Amino acid sequence: MASKNWSSKDIPSQQGKNIIVTGANSGLGLEATTVLAKKGANIIMAVRNLEKGKEAAKKIKTRQPDAKLDLMLLDLSDLHSIHRFSDEFHSKYSQLHILINNAGIMAPANRLSTKQHFEVQFGANHLGHFALTGLLLDIIKKTPNSRVVLQSSNAHNESFMKPNIHFDDLNWEKSYNRYQAYAQAKLSNLLFAYELDRRFKSNNISAIATAAHPGWTRTNLQKSFGFLVFNILNYIVGQNIHTGTLPILRAATEENISGGEYFGPTGLNGLRGYPKLIKSSDKSYDEELARKLWDVSEKLTEVKCNFR
Repeated sequence: MASKNWSSKDIPSQQGKNIIVTGANSGLGLEATTVLAKKGANIIMAVRNLEKGKEAAKKIKTRQPDAKLDLMLLDLSDLHSIHRFSDEFHSKYSQLHILINNAGIMAPANRLSTKQHFEVQFGANHLGHFALTGLLLDIIKKTPNSRVVLQSSNAHNESFMKPNIHFDDLNWEKSYNRYQAYAQAKLSNLLFAYELDRRFKSNNISAIATAAHPGWTRTNLQKSFGFLVFNILNYIVGQNIHTGTLPILRAATEENISGGEYFGPTGLNGLRGYPKLIKSSDKSYDEELARKLWDVSEKLTEVKCNFR
């Protein structure tokens, strides 16, 4: 594995690969789509708003006229939309080489709900991607050397956010703390990624799962934190979109890895810098906790993940 400053130049050709990127119309998802399109991949841009998706695709095509882009509607806060996306994908494609579960919602000030009444961060960031992966699992299994990538966050191990899986109140109906809810969702992403990789291995499936976090990257996600964070700290501490997207690009394309890897920046206490292989929190590797979350996720989404 490369030890130098890893950049998009290190990404090998992605010609012939079908890659889904959730949240592909803005921020990290748009940058990942742009880079991978330049590498020759066919990108399925999974977006919640088709008009914004069309604008994003047009921008990419302006810079990369031969970019292969397929715009598809996906609202991760609605299980019905996820099922429709899966049905449409199955009607078009027989292989899925990389699924990049990138889209996310960050710390809204007030408790918001998904269409199925889950707290929106747990519901969209975790349950939505869990359901999406489960519904596409049959195609993932039959695509040699396929990969599922989860976008997590430093918030999963920040002590002030008290990251945990609150099984007694997963949807924050008793009391809502937006920071703890975000931390729960991002910890869930890692527990899911590592458990998915273990299940791939135990069932001898030619697929792996990896994860990444972008450090502090300047995106619109920080708008919910107000003027100080979005307008000041974002530009003092935050890194640019291109650099912030490198960890998930490395998790998606790094060759000669075995699964279960976690990539993130190592500079400024993990807030910025080039992506390297790092360790996540001890709790994220808790196999019993991961299995419990998996079982609850299958029950809540009514999506059964079949590995046989």
